[in-house]
Amino acid sequence: METKWLEDFVSLAETRSFSRSAQLRHVTQPAFSRRIQSLEAWAGVDLVDRSSYPTRLTEAGQTLYAQAIEILQTLQTTRALLRQHTAVAKDVIEFAVPHTLAFTFFPTWLSRLRAALGPIKTRLVALNVHDAVMRLTEGGCDLLLAYHHASQPIELDAGRYEMLPLGREVLAPFSRPGPDGQPLVRLPGTPRAPVPYLAYAPGAYLGRVVDWVLRQAPQPVHLERVYETDMAESLKAMAIEGHGVAFLPASAVQPALADGRLVPAAPASGTWQGELDIRLYRARGGRHKPAAQRLWEDVQRLGTGLA
Repeated sequence: METKWLEDFVSLAETRSFSRSAQLRHVTQPAFSRRIQSLEAWAGVDLVDRSSYPTRLTEAGQTLYAQAIEILQTLQTTRALLRQHTAVAKDVIEFAVPHTLAFTFFPTWLSRLRAALGPIKTRLVALNVHDAVMRLTEGGCDLLLAYHHASQPIELDAGRYEMLPLGREVLAPFSRPGPDGQPLVRLPGTPRAPVPYLAYAPGAYLGRVVDWVLRQAPQPVHLERVYETDMAESLKAMAIEGHGVAFLPASAVQPALADGRLVPAAPASGTWQGELDIRLYRARGGRHKPAAQRLWEDVQRLGTGLA
C-alpha cells in the first residue's frame, strides 16, 4: 500500500468527484481511478459507492477516511521530527522545482539573486509537478518554484500557503531551420502532410498547457506524434536534431535561437503560444528557516525585477 493512495482517497472523500480530485492531485483521471481501485484491492472491500452521484463513500470508506486523516497527520509529524536530524545545514534553503524550471529559470534567477543579495546556499530537488507540490505540502522543502497556467492551476489552499510572482514564461513551437533559415517543419500542417510532433508525455504539466494552446488555435493543426517524453530538455534536443516541432519554454531555447539551431515554427509571432506565470510558494505561519525567511522577504521586496 502506498501513502499516495491514502492521499488520493482523502481528496476523493472531500471533493466527491473523481475528475476534480484527479486535477487536484495532478494526475489523469484514469490513473487516479486506478489508484483508488488499488487501495480497494489492498483493503479487500469497496470504499466508494459508484452507483451514486456525486460520489459517496461506503460505510467501510467512511471508516478508512477517518483513519487515513490520522495516519497521514502522524506520518507528516514523524517526518518533521526525522528531518531535524538531517545533515542539511540550517543556512541551506531547500527548493522543490519541476524539471523544466530546474534547467531553465532557476539557474539564471539564482545568479541574479546572488548578484543582488550576496552568497545564498541552496539545495534543489528536481521533480515532476505533482511530486514537487507534494514535497511542499509534506514539509519536505522550504520553497516551491512552479509554473501556473489558468487552465492548469496548482491548487494550494491560500489559507495555508502564500505565493510570490516571479515572472512570465512563453511556451511556443520551435523547429530546426532548413538551409534557407526557415523552419524545417512548421505549423499548422495538412491532413495529407501532418507535422511531425515532439510531444510531452500524457499527464505532463506542460503537455496539458500545450493541449490548451492547440484548442485555442486560430485554425486546425495537423500533427503526427513521433516522439514523447516528460522532459522539455529532451524535446529541445530532438527538435535541434530535426525530428519535428516541439513546444518549448522561451527560457529553454534562447541559446539555440541565438546560434541558429532553432527557429520559431509558427507562421506569425504570437501564434500558437501560451503564457505561464512563474511563482514561488511557501507554507504560511509556522517557523521558517532563518535563511529561507530572509530570502522570501528579499524576493518580496525586489519583486519581479530579478526574473
